[in-house]
Amino acid sequence: MFEPDIAGNVGTILRTAACFGAGVDMIEPAGFPWSARALARAGMDYAAAVEVRRHADWDAFRSVTGGRLVLLTTSGAVDLPDARFAADDVLVVGSEGAGVPRYVHDAAELRVRIPMRQGFRSLNVAVAAGIVLAEALRQTGWDKVTG
Repeated sequence: MFEPDIAGNVGTILRTAACFGAGVDMIEPAGFPWSARALARAGMDYAAAVEVRRHADWDAFRSVTGGRLVLLTTSGAVDLPDARFAADDVLVVGSEGAGVPRYVHDAAELRVRIPMRQGFRSLNVAVAAGIVLAEALRQTGWDKVTG
């Protein structure tokens, strides 16, 4: 999560990640103070079951993160049904208000767009993350989650 703005969305992403066995990296600054209380409403007790790595900024994240960067973006070059995922892919979502800056967009090796009806510009970031995570796991093996 690149500089998230809304604690409830972070909580929802943490809950989704816990259910699917995915780790979460949070690239700061966030638009809210990080605390268990701020995340409790959406993450509930699931948030404690996910590994969260917090990074002071993009450079700190990049210095410790391997794998191919896959950016979820409304201006993606590849529609989700056509995207091919690898087990070590790192999904990147932007902040709710600003998305990601050009340097993050340029760093992504794969940019994925979720197709939707004409006239609608975007999904909630937590919903989009869940959709793409589920597809990535479908392609790379649900056994990692259920096995």
